[in-house]
Parts: sequence; structure tokens; C-alpha cells
Amino acid sequence: MAEDKMLPQDAGAGCVATGNLSAAPWLKTAGCQAVFDAIEQGGYAARAVGGAVRNALMGIDVADVDIATPALPEVVMGLCREAGLSVHATGLAHGTVTVVSNHVPYEVTTLRRDVETHGRHATVAYTEDWAEDAARRDFTMNALYCDRQGKVYDPLVGLGDLRDRKVRFIGSARLRIQEDYLRILRFFRFFAAFGSGEIDAEGLRACIDEREGLRRLSAERIRSEFLKLLMAPRVREALHEMLATGIDEIATGQPSNLDRFETFVTLESQQGVPPSAITRLAALAAPGVEEARELATKIRLSNVERQQLVRTADGGLDIQFGTEKGQRIALYRLGACDYRSSCLMAWTRSGADLNDAAFRDAFELPDRWQPSVMPFKGADVISRGVPPGPLVGRTLDQFEKWWIASGFPDNSAVLDGKFSELVNAAKKQ
Repeated sequence: MAEDKMLPQDAGAGCVATGNLSAAPWLKTAGCQAVFDAIEQGGYAARAVGGAVRNALMGIDVADVDIATPALPEVVMGLCREAGLSVHATGLAHGTVTVVSNHVPYEVTTLRRDVETHGRHATVAYTEDWAEDAARRDFTMNALYCDRQGKVYDPLVGLGDLRDRKVRFIGSARLRIQEDYLRILRFFRFFAAFGSGEIDAEGLRACIDEREGLRRLSAERIRSEFLKLLMAPRVREALHEMLATGIDEIATGQPSNLDRFETFVTLESQQGVPPSAITRLAALAAPGVEEARELATKIRLSNVERQQLVRTADGGLDIQFGTEKGQRIALYRLGACDYRSSCLMAWTRSGADLNDAAFRDAFELPDRWQPSVMPFKGADVISRGVPPGPLVGRTLDQFEKWWIASGFPDNSAVLDGKFSELVNAAKKQ
């Protein structure tokens, strides 16, 4: 076995050991160490790479751990199976296998270099050169590695950018983008999530020049990246840059309104509402129900996300213009979470002051009133002699409309009297 595959002797061509993550909780887990053990027992180096290293160095929680190694995928699979670990061939075409250790999945990828790039899917060749592997990644802060002891390796001198919170493409920004146009959205998301100071001018210029490439991306990939962007700490600054050049509208197919978005986010924070990517999306680009439906289709939201987007866009009318009775109806139909989001949307659209007493009173309705559960169910209609079928649903619907219009009464005699009246009418049909 070639010595330059071994640890600790091999530092990798061009790598400079710097920093230490030996205290990182994710690195010390038995599951993670077992993956390192399995690969290194075969005489190969293994290093965590990318997001786990970046986040750990920035003091941010680590969710997933990716591992890089010179070992070929088939070798990794054999070594890990010999060690008793579960292995899945999830991405062999790209040199990636998933190893499950102590119930946690780890993506293990063989070092690669690009031979030819054609969009998201590049033709790659395996390599033993860590710097070559680093050079095919997107941003310098993502081209950092650490070994099992926590020693950090920086083949492309990205640690300085990380310390300065500078989101910078590796090499030519335009070439990196042409390899995968999703990197345009990733550039803005990373700036919003990790950046400090001004946005990188070269990266911004390349994103502007290559923005039409966003139209080649699948809606699903745009959706995932855009929703993550909306939750990032500096999302307003990122959106400002995107709106100035139309990149946002190319991605979503809908014009954005940054003033409305900023007001909504301010109210969200002021009222202590946990941020939601879908409600923020509604504030940004879905001023009405039709726009919400078009946007949901354009970026392929799930059914649950679509419903939430439409409810947020539509639910503010009773809240904004109605009495407390109308607001109670909205709360009953939407539930507390969507009611509060719709309230913030109505508040945002109204142009009212951020301290408007009427809107604050409407927003606080769930704190002082909770709607009751519908007093009767379909089984109750059937038990009183109405045969199963459409009449059961119509009877319940009639009762619910009466109950809501009457202000959600809870007097059992009154409720039973009205319910009996409707049931008897149904039995005569």
C-alpha cells in the first residue's frame, strides 16, 4: 500500500495542517470514529469534509458528516462491511457510498477531480490528491478537511475566508457556476447564512452574468435552496442583491416585494413568532391567493406547503377588516399557528404602524380565546337514524355553519336542540 494513503504521515499534496477540532462532539462519537476505524484499518486516510468542518469551525451545529478518502468505493464498502457496518451504494456513479454507523448515516466519497463538466453531472476521475478534490468544490470555506483527531487541513487556503466570513468561489466563479447553476442560489444563501461585510464582488458579477442558467434547473432544486435562503440570518441583504438584478424572479417566476418582506420579518420578530420559510415566501412573492397558487406550482411545493402558502396569502381578510367575531372564525378555521401568520400578513399589507393596537389585539386573540371542538361527528348523525351517505355530511355541514354563525355556543341544551332539528329534517328527505 502506498505510504501517501496512510495517516498520520500523509498531509496531502499542498495541504497545510491548521486548527483543531478534537473537541467537536460529532467527531468524538463512537459511530463516527467507527467509520474512520474501518477505512484506516485498510491503510487509507479518511477525513471529514465540507459542511461539518465549516460549521464546527464557526461554532454552528453540525447535522450531517461527509467523509472523503482516497479509497475506491468498492474498497470502502468492503472495509466497512468487514467492520460490521451497514453499507448502501447510494451514489456509486459519483464515488459515494452511505455507511450507517450506530444508526447514523455517513456519506463516504472517494477523492475526485473533474475531467469534463456538463451541468450538475460531471465526468470525474478518482485521485489521491486532496488539493484536486478540493478544487472541484464550490466555495473555499467548503474545501476544508479534518482527520479523526480533529486536525484541520486547508488545501486551498480557505480558512482565511472562513475566519473573515467571506463567501468566495474556488477559482473562476463563472466556471464554478457553469458546472452547476444552482450555485448561484447557493452563493446568496451562503452569504445570508455565513457571510459578513460586503458580498464578494467577483462572485456577484458571475451570478449576474450567468443568471439565465437558473432556468435550466429543476423546480425541486430551486425550491430546496430558496426555502433555505429565506431562513438565513442575513436574508434581507441577500434578497436586496438578488432583486436588484432580477435573479429572484428568474428563480421563482414571481416578482418579489422586499419592503413587504422586511415588514413581515420585522413583525415576525417583534411578536415572537417562530420564522417559517413558507410564510416568508408568501410575504415575499405571494400577495394574493392566485399568486400563491402559481408560485406553489412553479417551484413544486408539497401539498402541505402549498396549502400553508395559500392560507397565509388568503387568511388575513377577516382578521384585517372584520370584528372579533370574524377573527374568531378565522382562528377556528386556520388554527393558532396559521392564524398568527395570516394576522401578520394582513398587518403587513395594511401599511399600519408596527405598533398598531388593533392588529396587536387581533394577533393576541389565541391567548385569550381558544375555539371549541365541533360538538358532533358523523357517528352522532348516524346513531340518530340518518343512513350513511351524503346526508350525513350535509347535516354536519349545516350544523357547523349554524354553530359558527352563532358564535360557538357551548350550552348543551341549545346544541342538542339544533342538532336534533337538523337530523329530523334529514331523515325526512
